[in-house]
Amino acid sequence: MSVFIEAVIFDWDATLADTHKIIVSAFQQALKTIDITNISDAYIERCIGIGAAKTFREILQTANLPVNELIIKDLVERKSQNQIDLKNSVQLFCGVTNFLELLQGKVKVGLASMNNKAVIDTLIHAKGIEKYFQAIITADDVKLSKPDPEIFLKCAQQLNVEPSKCIVIEDSLFGVKAAKAVGMSCIAITTGSYSRDELEQAKPDVIVTNMEQAKIYLFNNTNLERPIEGNVW
Repeated sequence: MSVFIEAVIFDWDATLADTHKIIVSAFQQALKTIDITNISDAYIERCIGIGAAKTFREILQTANLPVNELIIKDLVERKSQNQIDLKNSVQLFCGVTNFLELLQGKVKVGLASMNNKAVIDTLIHAKGIEKYFQAIITADDVKLSKPDPEIFLKCAQQLNVEPSKCIVIEDSLFGVKAAKAVGMSCIAITTGSYSRDELEQAKPDVIVTNMEQAKIYLFNNTNLERPIEGNVW
């Protein structure tokens, strides 16, 4: 039986856009301003999805430095500007625009990212896809980071759709946990830092390796039209 959905909610970083290297570079540049140079790229990659402020707090704690919220605010602003400066290096994953286009007129579409509003607004405008989203929720709109589900609940509320009628597409373990915590369906995608085995721990409805597979799963397992036949995994 097909799942009835009224909204698709996408994460941004490593889900719609290949941004990991740029995010790591933006964090490292910001950290250099306070003379922190010993945080590995891998550590930062594993934090993508929880928000810049929380990541910087954890880094300061790891470095046994005091967590000063004014410093955190400055670091977040520097990191965001670094990302904006690198906007021309951001690429959407293959098939993203086509997928978003296919969803128009069938369901509501939201974006829920723990990146900052200035970054998200700049990047989706640069990629010409802002027109596809009826709701955009960022780290600036919530108090709690993923895996808390606040960001998805706010997105569903703005879309005027019950959580049980939403499906989330996410690459991070934090995001999958957040979606499932409030009864949303979830497609986990392995384009981020988490392996299939790790994502399975959060019990998504399905795990796919690319956006084409996510599209096929969505159209073949929900109430939407089925322009694509077959199964690719």
